[in-house]
Amino acid sequence: MMGKLSGSMKSDLVIPFKLNKKAAVAELKKNYGGKRLLPKVFKDENHIDEVKGIYVPFCLFDVNVEADVRYEATRQRHYSDRKSDYTETSYYQVDRRNTIAVRDIPVDGSSKMADDIMESIEPFDYSQAVPFQTAYLAGYLAEKYDIDAQESRHRANASIKKSVEISFAETVEGYSSVVAKESDTRILSARAKYALLPVWYLHTSWKENKYVFAMNDQTGRLVGDLPLDKAKARRWFWD
Repeated sequence: MMGKLSGSMKSDLVIPFKLNKKAAVAELKKNYGGKRLLPKVFKDENHIDEVKGIYVPFCLFDVNVEADVRYEATRQRHYSDRKSDYTETSYYQVDRRNTIAVRDIPVDGSSKMADDIMESIEPFDYSQAVPFQTAYLAGYLAEKYDIDAQESRHRANASIKKSVEISFAETVEGYSSVVAKESDTRILSARAKYALLPVWYLHTSWKENKYVFAMNDQTGRLVGDLPLDKAKARRWFWD
C-alpha cells in the first residue's frame, strides 16, 4: 500500500511527561482496584523495585486514502405470539467509497519495546504533542529509534485499514449491526513524523515473583501480569 515515505529518523514531536515517580506508583495502586481475582494482600505487600519513565519512539503516519469497503448489516425485528417470542433478522449489503485523511497512525519505532504492550496502552492524545526539545528528556530515559518509517509501513497499513473501516462504518446508520466484510484501501500520499511518547515501566516483586507493568503516562492505562487468587477464581467461575 505505502510507497517511499518522507521524514528523517529523528524526533519531530514529544508528548511531555506529566506524572512523577510518586504519582506513577499511585496510578499503579489505583489500577489494582476492581480486580476481583487479585489476592487481597497483594496491593499492600507488592514491593516496588524500580520505576522508570521512558520516552518511547513512535512513527506517526499521516495518509490520504481512497477506499472501498463492503459491509454486512443487519436489522432485527422482535415479536411475540401466545406460544413464544421471536427475532427476525434481515441482512443487507452496504457499500461505501470515499477519499479520506487518516492522521497520527502510531507504530513504535524501537525493537526493544514489545509491540503488543505498546499497542495495549494506546491511545495517546497527540493534541498534547509539542515540537521536540532535548530539555524534555531531563530526568527520564529515552529509547533510540532503530525501526524507521519504511520498515514500519506494513504494521501501519493494517491500522490504516482498520481506521478506514471504522470511519466508514459510522456513516452506515439505522442497522442493528455493521461488520466489514471486504475492503480495498489505496494510499494516495503518506508522510511519517517521529514522536517520543511517555511510558512508565514499574518493576515490582511479591512472594519471590517479579512483575512488570507498562503505563501510559497520559491516561494511566496499564498492562502487566497480575497474580491470581485461585480460591477466588474457583468461586467466581463455579458459583
